[in-house]
Amino acid sequence: MGLSASKRVEKHLQASPEFSSACADVYADCLHLSQHAFSGIKPYQLFSAAERLHRALTPAVPLLSRWMPHSPDRAKVDRAFRTVLSRRQGRGFEIALLSESEFQEFATELFVDGIVSGAGGEIMKKVPLGAAGIAAIGAIVRPGKNIVGAAIGAYAVGVVTWVYLDL
Repeated sequence: MGLSASKRVEKHLQASPEFSSACADVYADCLHLSQHAFSGIKPYQLFSAAERLHRALTPAVPLLSRWMPHSPDRAKVDRAFRTVLSRRQGRGFEIALLSESEFQEFATELFVDGIVSGAGGEIMKKVPLGAAGIAAIGAIVRPGKNIVGAAIGAYAVGVVTWVYLDL
């Protein structure tokens, strides 16, 4: 299948002009709200910035509306922020301001994680239900040896492929 699911989503978001534009707009809004007192976005602004980004991007980016219908919670925002800070070179953790490029990196990290988690959750819902249905039909029909297992395996591969190709 080529690229991992997260790399596919990351490439899709980075290539999206709507994503770049929304990141720039929300970044400018955050600077405006802080009255340009800082040269970047402070950590306390990230949760509301993530909510505004989600609201702006949901109609424009189909992946978001399909796999991440709700804005990210604080734990995911904090995790994405820590990930971006850990990638810094030269500037340490003590400077907790995000530049515009770091904010876009933060948004990419946040939404890639949310979309891939949503897709994984969909797999975790569909595969057990379908497998139970196939097993129930197999118990009623009593087909030959290993046919039920093969059908469940084929169904699981089909669901995973469907979700992957939808990313």
